[in-house]
Amino acid sequence: MFPEDDGYHIRWFTPSVEVNLCGHATLATSHVLYNHLDYSGKMIRFHSRSGDLSVRREGDYYLLDFPSDKPETVEKDEFLLKAFDRNPVEVLKGKADFLVVFDDEHYVREVVPDMDMIKKLDAEGVIITSRSEGEFDFVSRFFAPRLGIPEDPVTGSAHTVLIPYWSDRIGKDTLAARQVSNRGGVLKCRYPGDRVEIGGRACTYLEGIIYL
Repeated sequence: MFPEDDGYHIRWFTPSVEVNLCGHATLATSHVLYNHLDYSGKMIRFHSRSGDLSVRREGDYYLLDFPSDKPETVEKDEFLLKAFDRNPVEVLKGKADFLVVFDDEHYVREVVPDMDMIKKLDAEGVIITSRSEGEFDFVSRFFAPRLGIPEDPVTGSAHTVLIPYWSDRIGKDTLAARQVSNRGGVLKCRYPGDRVEIGGRACTYLEGIIYL
């Protein structure tokens, strides 16, 4: 990240590649700007490979304004079917990721997918999801072994696909979500149309100095 025009230029890297969009890193960057670098504006603007993004604070949440990635229904890929031991209800695809829908929250929480099969897919990653049986509207997990991320704990980019999908299915433009990985998290979601708003919390756990 570095200052640019009326905001900051931001880039994101996994252990192996540069990616087009990353929610938790944008949230963390905003937290550092607000809490450690004395940023005082009402909104932070970021310029990125995915266009202009913005973040604002609302209580203890950071609200990320990202482009929507509404998925389209596709045929069930043979490698995708082999990656899971249960037939999905529906398979869709956004710009980069498959969205695989199941009808069982417990299955989404507990399944151990075949990473070798996921690596063979023509996609950056695979999102799996279902309606929630509890206090949330939906749950999800995200796998991207081709990017060096077997499973991501909480994934903002995946929710640019999930929010328009579940908003259409449930008939709500404000949604509560939980990513149910081992290090999962809660997200406040809103779907105004061509954009999505993703809200999450952040806290400082480590400070240090790197000498180059």
